Amino acid sequence: MESPEGKGIARRTWDRYASAVNRSPMSPYLQQVLKPYGATAAADMVGFWVVWHLEGGFEGLLELGMSRATIYRKVKRFRQITGTHPDEFTMPGVTLDVGEYLRQKR
Repeated sequence: MESPEGKGIARRTWDRYASAVNRSPMSPYLQQVLKPYGATAAADMVGFWVVWHLEGGFEGLLELGMSRATIYRKVKRFRQITGTHPDEFTMPGVTLDVGEYLRQKR
Protein backbone atom coordinates (compact mmCIF):
# COMPACT_ATOMS: atom_id res chain seq x y z
CA MET A 1 0.00 0.00 0.00
CA GLU A 2 1.35 3.41 -0.93
CA SER A 3 2.11 5.72 1.96
CA PRO A 4 4.21 8.82 2.66
CA GLU A 5 7.07 6.40 3.35
CA GLY A 6 6.75 4.62 -0.03
CA LYS A 7 5.25 1.33 -1.12
CA GLY A 8 6.54 -0.65 1.83
CA ILE A 9 8.74 -2.97 -0.25
CA ALA A 10 11.85 -2.40 1.85
CA ARG A 11 9.88 -2.80 5.08
CA ARG A 12 8.33 -6.11 4.02
CA THR A 13 11.72 -7.44 2.92
CA TRP A 14 13.30 -6.37 6.19
CA ASP A 15 10.48 -7.87 8.26
CA ARG A 16 10.91 -11.23 6.52
CA TYR A 17 14.66 -11.15 7.15
CA ALA A 18 14.35 -10.01 10.76
CA SER A 19 11.76 -12.65 11.62
CA ALA A 20 14.11 -15.33 10.26
CA VAL A 21 17.21 -14.26 12.20
CA ASN A 22 15.97 -12.22 15.14
CA ARG A 23 17.65 -14.02 18.02
CA SER A 24 19.02 -11.05 19.97
CA PRO A 25 20.74 -11.72 23.30
CA MET A 26 19.90 -8.18 24.45
CA SER A 27 16.98 -7.44 26.69
CA PRO A 28 13.99 -5.69 25.12
CA TYR A 29 14.86 -2.57 27.15
CA LEU A 30 18.39 -2.39 25.73
CA GLN A 31 17.08 -2.94 22.21
CA GLN A 32 14.65 -0.06 22.65
CA VAL A 33 17.35 2.26 24.00
CA LEU A 34 20.10 1.35 21.50
CA LYS A 35 18.14 0.83 18.28
CA PRO A 36 17.76 4.55 17.39
CA TYR A 37 21.51 5.07 17.70
CA GLY A 38 22.21 2.12 15.45
CA ALA A 39 19.80 3.31 12.79
CA THR A 40 21.25 6.81 12.87
CA ALA A 41 24.83 5.53 12.65
CA ALA A 42 23.92 3.17 9.81
CA ALA A 43 22.16 5.90 7.83
CA ASP A 44 25.09 8.25 8.37
CA MET A 45 27.60 5.64 7.24
CA VAL A 46 25.59 4.66 4.14
CA GLY A 47 25.32 8.33 3.17
CA PHE A 48 29.03 8.86 3.78
CA TRP A 49 29.90 5.79 1.70
CA VAL A 50 27.71 6.97 -1.21
CA VAL A 51 29.12 10.51 -1.19
CA TRP A 52 32.66 9.16 -0.80
CA HIS A 53 32.29 7.20 -4.03
CA LEU A 54 30.25 9.69 -6.03
CA GLU A 55 32.55 12.60 -5.25
CA GLY A 56 35.87 10.79 -5.63
CA GLY A 57 36.96 9.97 -2.10
CA PHE A 58 38.99 12.14 0.23
CA GLU A 59 39.82 14.90 -2.26
CA GLY A 60 36.25 15.09 -3.50
CA LEU A 61 34.91 15.52 0.02
CA LEU A 62 37.46 18.28 0.62
CA GLU A 63 36.23 20.03 -2.53
CA LEU A 64 32.66 19.76 -1.24
CA GLY A 65 33.77 21.69 1.83
CA MET A 66 34.12 18.92 4.39
CA SER A 67 37.01 19.50 6.77
CA ARG A 68 39.97 17.13 6.87
CA ALA A 69 39.25 16.35 10.52
CA THR A 70 35.63 15.45 9.74
CA ILE A 71 36.67 13.19 6.87
CA TYR A 72 39.23 11.39 9.04
CA ARG A 73 36.67 11.04 11.84
CA LYS A 74 34.04 9.61 9.47
CA VAL A 75 36.52 7.20 7.88
CA LYS A 76 37.55 6.01 11.34
CA ARG A 77 33.91 5.51 12.38
CA PHE A 78 33.16 3.76 9.08
CA ARG A 79 36.03 1.35 9.72
CA GLN A 80 34.80 0.73 13.27
CA ILE A 81 31.29 -0.09 12.07
CA THR A 82 32.03 -2.01 8.87
CA GLY A 83 35.55 -3.29 9.51
CA THR A 84 36.81 -1.86 6.22
CA HIS A 85 37.73 1.40 4.49
CA PRO A 86 35.01 3.12 2.39
CA ASP A 87 37.11 2.52 -0.75
CA GLU A 88 37.10 -1.24 -0.16
CA PHE A 89 33.57 -1.67 1.18
CA THR A 90 30.89 -3.10 -1.10
CA MET A 91 27.23 -3.00 -0.26
CA PRO A 92 25.27 -5.99 -1.57
CA GLY A 93 22.33 -4.84 -3.64
CA VAL A 94 23.69 -1.32 -4.18
CA THR A 95 25.38 -0.26 -7.40
CA LEU A 96 26.62 3.28 -7.94
CA ASP A 97 26.77 4.70 -11.46
CA VAL A 98 29.36 7.45 -11.00
CA GLY A 99 29.31 8.35 -14.70
CA GLU A 100 25.55 8.94 -14.67
CA TYR A 101 25.86 10.91 -11.44
CA LEU A 102 28.51 13.16 -12.96
CA ARG A 103 26.45 13.67 -16.15
CA GLN A 104 23.42 14.72 -14.07
CA LYS A 105 25.55 16.91 -11.80
CA ARG A 106 26.58 19.19 -14.67
